[in-house]
Amino acid sequence: MIKTYTGITNIIGDIAEVYAKGISFGELAIITNPNGESTLAQVIRIDRDKVSLQVFAGTKGLSTRATVRFLNHPMQVKFTEQLLGRIFTGSGEPMDGKPPIENAQAIDIAGPSVNPVRRIIPRNFIETRIPMIDIFNPLVESQKLPIFSEAGEPFNELLARIGLQAKADIIILGGIGLKFDEYIFFRETFEQGGVMDRTVMFVHTAADPVVERLLVPDLALAVAEQFGIQGKRVLVLLTDMTAFADALKEISVAMEQVPSNLGFPGSLYSDLASRYEKAVDFQGAGSITTLAVTTMPGGDVTHPVPDNTGYITEGQYYLKNSMINPFGSLSRLKQLVIGKVTRKDHNAVMNAMIRLYARAIESQKKISMGFEKTPTDERYLRYGELFEKRFMDLRVDVPLNEALDNGWKTMAECFEPQEVGIQKNILDEFWPA
Repeated sequence: MIKTYTGITNIIGDIAEVYAKGISFGELAIITNPNGESTLAQVIRIDRDKVSLQVFAGTKGLSTRATVRFLNHPMQVKFTEQLLGRIFTGSGEPMDGKPPIENAQAIDIAGPSVNPVRRIIPRNFIETRIPMIDIFNPLVESQKLPIFSEAGEPFNELLARIGLQAKADIIILGGIGLKFDEYIFFRETFEQGGVMDRTVMFVHTAADPVVERLLVPDLALAVAEQFGIQGKRVLVLLTDMTAFADALKEISVAMEQVPSNLGFPGSLYSDLASRYEKAVDFQGAGSITTLAVTTMPGGDVTHPVPDNTGYITEGQYYLKNSMINPFGSLSRLKQLVIGKVTRKDHNAVMNAMIRLYARAIESQKKISMGFEKTPTDERYLRYGELFEKRFMDLRVDVPLNEALDNGWKTMAECFEPQEVGIQKNILDEFWPA
C-alpha cells in the first residue's frame, strides 16, 4: 500500500524530515511541491515516527507543504542485456542520449553479500599485461583490491588500462565524484579500445547531488551480481571510494551523528566492507572481481578511508610517482595462482627480482650519503635502472610469459647466475644462454 503524507517538519541541508509510520530503512519516496514539481528521496534514518529523507536533487525550493509518497521498495536498477554499452547517472537514469531501458527486471540494490556456502576458493589468474601486477602481485579472479594513490597520480589511467586489457566478459565502471573530463576520458578510452559493447557505466560527476555518490557502487555491484549469476566473469572498477566516504561524512554531519575519526561516521568500516564483500566466485556460475581507487589525502596511508580499506581487502596496489610501488603493494591471494596457474619459474623470478631491486635502492641511498661507489654498486644501480624502465613504467604492455623472460634477461645482463639466489634446477632451465 502506497503511503502518502503532507507536511515536511524540518529541512537540514539536503535532508528533509517528515512524520510517518510503517516506513523501512532505504525506502524510496517521491516528494511533490504544491506547484507540481517532484523529486526522488531515500530514507536514511528512522527515529520512531520521525523519518529522515536524503533528497536526490537537493532541497533548494522545497516547500514544507510538499507531499511525500513512499514507494514501498528501496532503490532499484533495471537489469537486462540491453545495459551493455550504456552510460547511466548515479540514480540510474540514461546520460548517453539514448532512450530509457524498457521491459526490464527491476532489482533491489545494496542487498546482502553472497552466502559463504555458495562461494568457492579463488583460483583463476586475471592477466592485465602490466608487469608490476602480473609478476609481483597477480590479480586473482573474485579478488577485491584497492589502488592506493595520492592526488595527481594517474590512477584513472591505470584503472582504464586494466579494464581494457584484463580478461573479463563484462566491465562495469562506477565513477564517483568524477570531473567531467575524467568521465569523457573513460568513455572515449573504452569506445576506442573496443570494449564499450561489453561495458556498463554508472557515473556521478562532481556537479551531481551528493546522495548519488552513495548509490553508484551499489548500482554497479547489483548489476555485476546479476551478470555473475548468469556465468559471466565481471570486472567492477570503482573510482574514487574516498569520494564515497566523504559523502557518508557529509550526510553524517548533516544528521548530527556523533563523529568518529576525522569526522567520518562510526559505520565507515561496515559501509566499505558491505561493498567490497560483493566480490565473489559463484559456485557453478561466474564471478565478480573488484578494483577500487582509494585516494589518500596528503599521501597519508593512515587516513581513515585507506586504513579501514586495508583491513577489508586482500592487499592493495600502491601507486606512487606514476609507478606501482613494489614494496607498498600486496596481493594476499597471489600464492593461489603463482606456479599453479602461471609458469613454474614465476615464484623464483618474482622473489629474486624484488630482492635485487631492494639492494639497488640500498646502493642508491649509500651513494647519496657520500659513500664511494663500488663495482658491485654499479651493477645494482644498472639493474635498478633496467627494472624501473622495463617493469615499473606503466606504459610497458607485455603478456606475463614475455615479462618473465624479460626478468631473466634483465638479471643476466647485470649478474652471474650464482648471484641471483635462485635454485640451480630453475637456473639450468631458464637462465639465458
